[in-house]
Amino acid sequence: MIQAPRSDCLRGCRVLVLEDEYLLADDLKQALTLRGAAVVGPIGNLAEASEQVGRDGFDVAVIDVNLNGKTAYAIADQLDCKGIPFVFTTGYSKEVIPARFRNVIRWEKPYNPEQIICDVAKLCPMPS
Repeated sequence: MIQAPRSDCLRGCRVLVLEDEYLLADDLKQALTLRGAAVVGPIGNLAEASEQVGRDGFDVAVIDVNLNGKTAYAIADQLDCKGIPFVFTTGYSKEVIPARFRNVIRWEKPYNPEQIICDVAKLCPMPS
C-alpha cells in the first residue's frame, strides 16, 4: 500500500511510465501522483510507447526494459536523442544492459515504487 506523501517533490513534473505489469504500473503511478507528478501512461507496449515519445508531453520517463517480451532499448534511444532523461526498471542484471546505457539509473525488480521517487525527482526540471 502506498503511504501518504511526505512532500510534493515531483510537483509540476510530467513522468512517462512504460510498464507492462499492471500491479507494478499502478503502484508506480500512485507513488508518483502522490508526490505531485502528472503521470503519462502507464503504457505497456512498444508501438504505443514510441508514439508517445514522438508526441512528447513529459519531462522524464520510467522504462521497463522488457515490454511484453520485447526490449525497450529503441525507446531509450529515442528519449536519449530528444534529451529526455529516464530510469530503467528491470528484472535483468546490469551486465545485460547495453554499454551505451550503463550510466542510466537501473531499478531491479521487485522494487518498492517509493524508492524510485528520489531518482525521478533528480531528473525532473526544477519548477520556475
